[in-house]
Amino acid sequence: MSTVKSALRAAKAALDAHQYGSAIENANKALKEDPKNYHANVFLGLAFEKQNQHEDAEKSYRAATLLKGSDPLAWQGLISLYEQQGGQKLGEYHDATSHLASAFIAVDDKTRCQTVVDKYTDFARKCGTRAQYRHSLEILLPGSELYDYLEGRILHPAYTYTKIAELLELDEKEKINYEIGQRRTRLGAKIDQVTADVKREVLQASDLETIYQCIVDWTEDDATRRLYEERILQRAYDTLVVIPPALKPKKRDQVLRLAQGLVILKHPFNLAWRLSLEWKDVDRIEDLDAGLLREYVGFFAEDGLAKVLRGYLDSEISAFPTHTPEDDHDDDDDVRGKKSVAMTAEDRLILMTDGIEDSPASVLALRIMAEYYLYLEEYESAVETARKAQRELAISSRASGLSFTNVLDAVSISLGTAMIHYQAPRHHPEATSLFEGILARRKSNSAALIGIGLILEEREELEDAISFLERALEQAPSTKVKAEAAWCKALSGDYETGVSELEECLSQLDTADSGTKTLKAQILYRIGMCLWNLDTSKSSRKDRNRAYARFISSLQADMNYAPAYTSLGIYYTDYARDKARARKCFQKAFELSSSEVVAAERLAQSFAKTREWDLVEVVAQRVVESGKLRPPPGSKKQGISWPFAALGVVQLNIQDYSKSVVSFQSALRISPKDYYSWVGLGESYHNSGRYIAATRAFEQAQKLEAELGPEVLGDTWFSKYMLANVERELGEFGAAIAGYKEVLALRKREYGVSIASLQTLIEAAWQDIELGFFGRAIDNVQEALKTAEDLVTWRKEAFNLWKSIGDLCSVYTYLQSYSAQFPFQSLVGLLKHDFDLEAYGLLADVDHLDWAAFASSAASHNPDALLGPCCHAAILAQKRAISCCVDDAHARAVAWYNLGWTEHRAHVCLIADGDRDNPMSYLKSSIQCFKRAIELESGNSEFWNSLGIVTAQLNPKVAQHAFVRSLFINNKNARTWTNLGVFYLVEGDTQLASDAFTRAQSIDPEHALAWLGQGLLAAQLGESSDARNLFAHGFEIASASATQIQRSYACSVLDHLLASPGIPSSATDLLRPALALRQLSKQSLADLPFEHIDDLLRERMGIYAEASEKLSTICSTLEAEYETSESVETLARFANAKADLSRSLLAEGNFELAAENAETALDLSVDDDFSNMRKRTRLSAQISGGLSHHHLGLFDRSTEAFKGALEESQENPDIVCLLSQVLWAKGGEAERNIASQQLFNCIEKHPSHAHTMLLLGTISLLHDDQDTIQAVSDDLRGLRTRDDLTHQQQKQLAQLLSAIAILYPDEKGQTLARTSEVTTAVMLGPSHPYGWSQLSGITDEPCPPEMAILTAIREAPPRGALTAEDLSEVYAQSHRGEDAQRSIMLAPWKPSGWHALSQLA
Repeated sequence: MSTVKSALRAAKAALDAHQYGSAIENANKALKEDPKNYHANVFLGLAFEKQNQHEDAEKSYRAATLLKGSDPLAWQGLISLYEQQGGQKLGEYHDATSHLASAFIAVDDKTRCQTVVDKYTDFARKCGTRAQYRHSLEILLPGSELYDYLEGRILHPAYTYTKIAELLELDEKEKINYEIGQRRTRLGAKIDQVTADVKREVLQASDLETIYQCIVDWTEDDATRRLYEERILQRAYDTLVVIPPALKPKKRDQVLRLAQGLVILKHPFNLAWRLSLEWKDVDRIEDLDAGLLREYVGFFAEDGLAKVLRGYLDSEISAFPTHTPEDDHDDDDDVRGKKSVAMTAEDRLILMTDGIEDSPASVLALRIMAEYYLYLEEYESAVETARKAQRELAISSRASGLSFTNVLDAVSISLGTAMIHYQAPRHHPEATSLFEGILARRKSNSAALIGIGLILEEREELEDAISFLERALEQAPSTKVKAEAAWCKALSGDYETGVSELEECLSQLDTADSGTKTLKAQILYRIGMCLWNLDTSKSSRKDRNRAYARFISSLQADMNYAPAYTSLGIYYTDYARDKARARKCFQKAFELSSSEVVAAERLAQSFAKTREWDLVEVVAQRVVESGKLRPPPGSKKQGISWPFAALGVVQLNIQDYSKSVVSFQSALRISPKDYYSWVGLGESYHNSGRYIAATRAFEQAQKLEAELGPEVLGDTWFSKYMLANVERELGEFGAAIAGYKEVLALRKREYGVSIASLQTLIEAAWQDIELGFFGRAIDNVQEALKTAEDLVTWRKEAFNLWKSIGDLCSVYTYLQSYSAQFPFQSLVGLLKHDFDLEAYGLLADVDHLDWAAFASSAASHNPDALLGPCCHAAILAQKRAISCCVDDAHARAVAWYNLGWTEHRAHVCLIADGDRDNPMSYLKSSIQCFKRAIELESGNSEFWNSLGIVTAQLNPKVAQHAFVRSLFINNKNARTWTNLGVFYLVEGDTQLASDAFTRAQSIDPEHALAWLGQGLLAAQLGESSDARNLFAHGFEIASASATQIQRSYACSVLDHLLASPGIPSSATDLLRPALALRQLSKQSLADLPFEHIDDLLRERMGIYAEASEKLSTICSTLEAEYETSESVETLARFANAKADLSRSLLAEGNFELAAENAETALDLSVDDDFSNMRKRTRLSAQISGGLSHHHLGLFDRSTEAFKGALEESQENPDIVCLLSQVLWAKGGEAERNIASQQLFNCIEKHPSHAHTMLLLGTISLLHDDQDTIQAVSDDLRGLRTRDDLTHQQQKQLAQLLSAIAILYPDEKGQTLARTSEVTTAVMLGPSHPYGWSQLSGITDEPCPPEMAILTAIREAPPRGALTAEDLSEVYAQSHRGEDAQRSIMLAPWKPSGWHALSQLA
């Protein structure tokens, strides 16, 4: 024991000396001797604490407390230790404080006990969290040992509870915000649902409501008690809103109990009073406690619901007794509202409206306002307010768990009643469903019965309406309902009963009651209508003592009753003949009510007659917005379509076509058989460019014409006219012209139709020119002339007439081959008709063309050469068009533009036709015209483009400026870019030209002239292949009137054919350029070079007769031209034409004429004056002459001709072959030897010439020259590997080698040798048909004929150049009947097909 004590003393001394290591050592010694020594553990814990060994210190202190728990020393050590660690050990600190306080309680030391508690709570407040601080305060709450011991020395429980409540509020707020922030980012999360879920979780787990109740229980301050009673109610209500439905009844009872308690205490907490009012499920508002309503108004005078209640209690619809100022003195002192002051109706409505804005979620306020709007007949506002009430009631029902059936029915009745009148009958189906739902629950609800009855009345289901109204009368007798039932009887045709019952209702009205004035006016009006329909005679309706008197009395009862004004307007219009009064009545009726559709229709008709379209639009739009046009589904009532049709007409007049389409469509949905709406819809589609839809609309209108007949519709020509216009826009000119003729048969002199017919005929002619139907174009022009001759007799001043006549004349300038058919005398008569001929002198000083000049040319014109008169007549017609549009600046600009192009066309045509008298006069006049057009309309890009075209030759700078200006105005015009490219091409700037053409192609890839320009540019740069492809593409997409493309394309194809050896591989290579030149010949008479090219192409195509005929004509023309001009160039062209004619006649078989023309060509080409053409002309003539003499049997002359050809061609191998063939055909041994020698010499000079080797092999075979055959066989076999052989040469080679194998077999024998040659040919050329064809001839196998046919089909055009005859032969060798028939079909003139068929028969 002494050892323990000495160790303790040493430990104590060490602690005092701050020698904590020694203290630990001594304390451990003491504990070793006495493990249960209290002080040793305390000293050890203190030493560890000083050395910051907190865990060891805590273990030591804990060991000490276990040994002596009532001793405060160890607990004080623990508290000190925990304080050093901040807020980390506050839980243990709380436990230690409790034990230490209990120790002090045990020794009755209140001071030290309070000090410990205060120190702990203050430390928890400073260092702990809110939860830890709240936990520290709990030791001071009633029910704890400390509270009972220290009561009076510590904080009052109310304060403690309040502090805890504040801490809990902060914690809950933070938790709610944090959880919402975390959960709202989840996929599919909705903020409203997330908020509700979080609040439900937090509020259900919270004790805050209990804390509030404790504050109420312990506080001694009434204000604080009321405050926390409010918070309890608010807390309970918030919880009720978010908890599941199963838990709501219990919580709702609590909320109602709390709210009623506050109301009983008359505590002004708005939520409590609102819940007491809003949660009462009353059928009528008057079932509420009037005192409660007035107290609410007194307490919450500035609240929105209070404002509504105040207005309601003071209104005419209130069922509560009026609150007088004296009643204010009897009120409780706590309820001091504002003194009742009488309000006007306007002030009341403003007050209630402000209240609704302040309390938009109050179901009671919305319900009251809906009923008040119904009373004021503000049905739109009533509908809107009742819908809001339904939405808020659903929200309130979900929040409280109450059904509010009575309130819902009352709101539904208000909504349904308002829907009966608002935009009737648009909302009738919805109103009916509302009323039917109410009647399903409450069969005797009079308001629902009346509502359905009124809806049925509107639907004209009058018997059912009477039944419902009478049922309502049985439940609640009402003069208004009785009058409505009587009116239904009258509408059903029983006017007498209706009058008697309406008179009875009128007698029951209280005339002193100002509230019945509208009902009285309505009854009087309806009595008047019954009398109006009871006797429909004119005398009865004019009687001012019958219906008229009732209408007047109705207005006397209520000056704002609109239907009476409508009826009076009808009376004044139809019977009193007082249009001024009638219009005033209709205007007044429509001003009062947009539902007065009859008055609106009469007004719209009167405004339309005076063309006041803006007023028509206002009237129609207001009727549309009234919602009375479309009947509800299932209604017998007809819809009203005229307002939509009227809007469509107005929008047509202001050119708002998209809206007019919608308007007419709306009209047709209501009245599908409205003929005029179909016509209006078609016109709208036409004007907006939707021509297919317009066609359908007009076709539907014409179907209605057939159904309804003219006696119903009246004049229907306009639809036919518009349909013709649509077909004209679609390019269906034939149908359009037929349509115009049909209209003109009904209306002889309708200018719009006549001029449209004339213009369509001209447009059809231009289209025919583009399509290549030139004869049909002339027919259309001639018919247009007849129309113009009729028009000029009664509408000679029309600009479009003379513009069309000018176009009519211009058509002949584009179809010059038809110029002989130009109706010259008819045009002279038209131009002279009733006009000052001096006016034709416009620009005569420039173009030298006035009436005198025209008349002189008319007197001396050649009937076969009318191109000049065509141009002159077109110019004069355009000049007269200018005189017809003096007052229209735009028309004048267009007229000058038209004249400019006509002058330019005259310049182009007459210069080409040889008019050298005034070579530039028309061009200069054209420039003047375009300048004047630009002066009148400088913003027109086409005018500038035209000026650039006509000035390009005379003034390039002006032309460039004009093109650039045109593109500045409209840079999306492909034609202008193309013209600019041509301008740069002419000026030599190839890069800018290429850029301009490329831009034109990108804007419009179908613009053919841009491709022509690119082709010309490529040709100028030497890229002939690219140029030819560009010309071909341009020709494919161009119209038949594009003569520039036709010329360029034909020339490029001919140049390619001349530059390429052999026969063209495809017939289309010749057909398309031949078509181009054929079209060109119809449009231009002066193009002899291109006619010559056309003949050359015909010759190559095998059309020899036409080629010979045309070439003879060309020769005659050139001969006449040479006799006039004696030009060396003309002579050269004449000789060339004679050589070509000789060749064509040779091919035709006319050998004598061929020889004669060849001699002529040779005689004309003796001189060297035209050395460039001499060689080709003479060579062609010599070959043609040589072959002609050969066929005539004149072998010597033929030989001489070929010798001359050899000299001209410098021994061309083809000429050598021809000469050898002629010498061989002559038959002499010497000649044949010479022929063979010529061929041998040719092979030495031209070893690769295939035709020479083939000919030499053939001659050797015929001459039985084995040495030569042996020498040439190897060369012939080598030819089979060459790719440059034509199909004909391949065929000849195969036949020749096969013949050699048969006649001169090797050691294998004749059959094997022939088979070997044929199979070798197949192996070397498996894609060629000739080897397979030969193989099929020597074998019975089925495969070779099939392969021959397959390869032949692949070689046929357009993939190859195999002829029809060759293909026919291949089919004939297949030994099958169907192939023999195909052979005959391909070439019926070939005997092989017929022979094959006969063998199979």
